[in-house]
Amino acid sequence: MSSVFAILALGFFLGVRHATDPDHVVAVTTLVARHRRIRDAALIGIWWGVGHTLTIFVVGGVIILFSIVIPPRVGLSMELSVAFMLILLGVLNLRGLWRYRSAAAAAAAPAEVQSPPHQHGDYVHTHAHGRTPEAHPHRPDETPLGWLDRRLGRARPYRALRPLVVGVVHGLAGSAAVALMILAVITDRRWAMLYLLVFGAGTILGMMVLTGVIAVPFAYAGERSARLRGRLAISSGLLSLSLGLLLAYQLVWVNGLFTGKPTWIPH
Repeated sequence: MSSVFAILALGFFLGVRHATDPDHVVAVTTLVARHRRIRDAALIGIWWGVGHTLTIFVVGGVIILFSIVIPPRVGLSMELSVAFMLILLGVLNLRGLWRYRSAAAAAAAPAEVQSPPHQHGDYVHTHAHGRTPEAHPHRPDETPLGWLDRRLGRARPYRALRPLVVGVVHGLAGSAAVALMILAVITDRRWAMLYLLVFGAGTILGMMVLTGVIAVPFAYAGERSARLRGRLAISSGLLSLSLGLLLAYQLVWVNGLFTGKPTWIPH
């Protein structure tokens, strides 16, 4: 019995370490780049961990309870979903490049007619307007996302949706490896399922701390320089896009996802 508790304790610390995997760090960095407060970033980490744990528990639990063997092509496809998620997050963050170019162009515009990119809720856009408030051509809440921001912006499920979805997708890539590792050391399926929950709890804690630490430079930059904050966000987007493309290349061409003999080793 004591050995089982030792394994569960080890599972908790392995979950904490699992949160620091490179693809996880890059993904949450692109999410944290949107926020200036460390507390908000830590909440992103918690919701990411909840989504990741949910997938690990469901998919890993099915593998443990029903002794399912994941075919190589299915395993590679689950990992490819992580690559697509990283690419998507990178592209979304790199939209900031357009905003800063627009801001530079607006600086050369006439004094009374400017078109800098500006934000209403979660919607960033640009259009010509004067320096005075009455010259702005629309109310702040009259934007494509204004209706959602007004009604759902304060709802926790709405704010948690993005990191939750990213965590769920990331859990697909690691669920088979975690389940196979558990089956190698724990034969009792009830204890194995408990291990999944303990592992997930460690992942949630690890990601909460990690996102809080990652948010420090963004919070510092936000207080001192909007340009520096933008560069940090763009850097995280480039990193996410590059890692996603590299991972996709590895899975499709090196591991042969679409060939007759794909090779996949859960890790």
